Amino acid sequence: MSHEHFKGQFEVELKYHLPCKAAFLTVLRSIEHEVMFEDNIESDSYFDTKEQLLLAQHKSVCIRECEPSGIKLWIVKGPDADRCQATNITDAQSAKSMLKTMGYAVRLEMVKQRSIYFVGKFHITLDHLAGLGDFAEFAIMTDNEAMLEVYRAELVELAAQFGLTEKQLEHRSYRSMQEAK
Repeated sequence: MSHEHFKGQFEVELKYHLPCKAAFLTVLRSIEHEVMFEDNIESDSYFDTKEQLLLAQHKSVCIRECEPSGIKLWIVKGPDADRCQATNITDAQSAKSMLKTMGYAVRLEMVKQRSIYFVGKFHITLDHLAGLGDFAEFAIMTDNEAMLEVYRAELVELAAQFGLTEKQLEHRSYRSMQEAK
């Protein structure tokens, strides 16, 4: 298991709404993969100004706390769709306090159940969000901007092994889906 999978300033990610979680897991068990963790509970706190200036700029700042893994992350996405950076933090409460001191407030909180698997150079997250359903994210992080489209095509091929097509592709973020609910 390698945390190298999560290094880079760009993330190519394809998110699919799963028609059948059991079918997805059957395919996963049939191919070579590593398990980072299964059935972690992730609590995300999204911060923004009162006027939602970050959202208007297609940016997001999130503090993520994961249990039982104990992982805590500071995640910044945007403004471009593939722009994403995350860093491990040791004290989520202090990070939240720092954001509040800078004038940000929690604008959305989400909880999801997540499992993470490694398939070659890619990582796949299997997510369940109450009220939204089951999703699989096929992704890779990189610093090589020139490889983004190549990786996107490879991820489409990998998703096809799971029987997933463009029909199941979800272009909205979990945040957008949650806010629209």
